[in-house]
Amino acid sequence: MKQFILTISCLTLWINGAFPQVAVIAHKSVPVDVIEKSDLLDCYTGDKSFWSDDKRVIIFDLKEKGDTRDAFYKYLGISSTRMKSIWMKRMLSGDADPPEFLESEDKMLQKVASTKGAIGFVSKAKVSDKVKMILLLPREGN
Repeated sequence: MKQFILTISCLTLWINGAFPQVAVIAHKSVPVDVIEKSDLLDCYTGDKSFWSDDKRVIIFDLKEKGDTRDAFYKYLGISSTRMKSIWMKRMLSGDADPPEFLESEDKMLQKVASTKGAIGFVSKAKVSDKVKMILLLPREGN
């Protein structure tokens, strides 16, 4: 019976959206207030290297797999493995440096807040006034 109640509780949490909603964050100096999905993908694949004010786009990523990272890559429509191969090709050609991989969402928030031109992602609950949120990813299924 306890197993059944636990299963129902977990399903209820999932249906009600208890898993983190992902926010794309940027340094306050970034000259955009909203980013489109295509522009976000271009940033993360290295196709977009500069903001409209000619400042370099600095990309941060999460090192560990988890709900936030999985939701982010699912939204972009690209696997983290494919992203790694894109960056490996860019590195070998001398075209660009890969994103810096950070240990946690707290580290991500700290690095984005302290790095001009930076962009990253965290769960919405982690967003603070030290950064600006430029996109709130839709919850899965929405």
